[in-house]
Formats: sequence, C-alpha cells, structure tokens
Amino acid sequence: MSDQHEAPIKTPRQLIIIIVLAFIVPITLIVLLSQLMTSGEKGLQDNQNAVLARIKAVGEVTLAAPSGPKGQATGAEVYNQVCKTCHETGLAGAPKVGDKAAWVKVIAQGSSTVFDHALKGIRGMPAKGGNPDFADVEVERAVVYMANQAGAAWKDPPAPSGPVADRTGEQVVAAACGKCHQTGEGGAPKVGDRAAWTARVKQGFASVTQSALKGHGGMPARGGMAELSDVEIKRAVEYMFNSGTGSPAAAPAAAATPAAAK
Repeated sequence: MSDQHEAPIKTPRQLIIIIVLAFIVPITLIVLLSQLMTSGEKGLQDNQNAVLARIKAVGEVTLAAPSGPKGQATGAEVYNQVCKTCHETGLAGAPKVGDKAAWVKVIAQGSSTVFDHALKGIRGMPAKGGNPDFADVEVERAVVYMANQAGAAWKDPPAPSGPVADRTGEQVVAAACGKCHQTGEGGAPKVGDRAAWTARVKQGFASVTQSALKGHGGMPARGGMAELSDVEIKRAVEYMFNSGTGSPAAAPAAAATPAAAK
C-alpha cells in the first residue's frame, strides 16, 4: 500500500492567487495596526490655547490700557490707544480720521449724540472703544479730536467739577511716596537724605514735579494713587525736596477745581 499526497496547488491560477495574497495580507495587517496605534480624538493632546489659536478670527484687536491718571488723557492719547485700530484704516466701516465725506453725517448728528454712541457703543463698535477704564470725558475728548480732523469745530468737554483734595505734602508722602522714599526702595532718594536729593535738585523743582506726575523709571505716575490731584503731588515733591535740601520751594496753592490744579 502506497501513500499518495496531492499537491495543494494544482493550477497556475492558484499559484498566482497565493502569491498575491502573500503580499496583500501582511500589508493590510500593517495598515490596520498603524491606524490602531495612531487613532484617537484629534486635538486630544492639544492644550486649550492651541485650539483657540486655530479657530480664532483672522483679525484681532489689541486694546491698550490708558496711561496716566484716570480722566487726564487727551483726545489724541485716547485715539492712539484704542480708536486708531479701526478709525485709521476704516476697519468694519469706521469713518477714517480726516475723511470729511465719511464724517459729515456723523458730525451732523451733533456732539452729544456722537458722545453717547462712543460711550455706549454702536454698530459693532464696543463701548468706550473696548476699554472701560477710560473716563467718559476722555472718550469724549477722543471723539472731538477725530471730528475736528474732519472739519468740525467742537470743543473738548469740561473736566468734571468737584472738590479738590487738600492733603498736605507730608500726608501725601505718608500715603503714597513714603513706601519707597522712606526706605530708598528701587533707588528712590530717601526723604531727608541731602546727598541723594542733590542730583534731583539740579534738575529743578518743575522737572522733579513732572517726573512725579507722569512717573519715572520704576516710579508709577502720582505714586500709584491716580486720585491725587496735581496740587497734592506738587506739595509732596516740595516736602521731600525741602527735607532733602533745606532749600524751601514755593508751596502750590489749593485750586478751586481739578482743571485749575493742573
């Protein structure tokens, strides 16, 4: 009795099919394994900032914070900080500064109406240009500045009236300036240190006062207390000036209104 074994491949066609499958099956398995290893929710590893960066709008407006004490910025300063972004280029239909044709209808509404639009916002323009830190009077000055560039003859609104604070120079130093000038922090000349104040004295009282009002180096404007009036700041400077030099400077008198104290 003899064993007989039949060959699994009997025809050339079967041979071709087996060869093809020998290539296709491994490749298919490799592709499936690759997809399995790399599958998952897209963006899962992204942080929130990256996602927001991908979907943010094409245009982006950056609003700067106002400089100086509240209520003191000029119309040009407010314009340059927030209004310029749209009103210089006409972005989103904003009337361009100096374009008389674009501003004629705006000016015809009257300053009161245009002030109200600027303060509350209108047709896509955010209230106060998007910066609520500006005082109403500052925003109104910016409107006047832009309108006048287009031929209007509007006047800046008057500064709000009210009592002027009447603290002495010594009181202001104790409340604001002393935290640095009593200790010399950040290189501030210490009150009573004659040598440290000599260089400041050479600049003159007016120059030192301007530095105190506007800020200088690491010293914030008005010692970081925006509510201090110009008169109070000048008195504080006078107090420290005299304490360091022994040379009396004329004390600024109290004013009846904030505008007069400037």
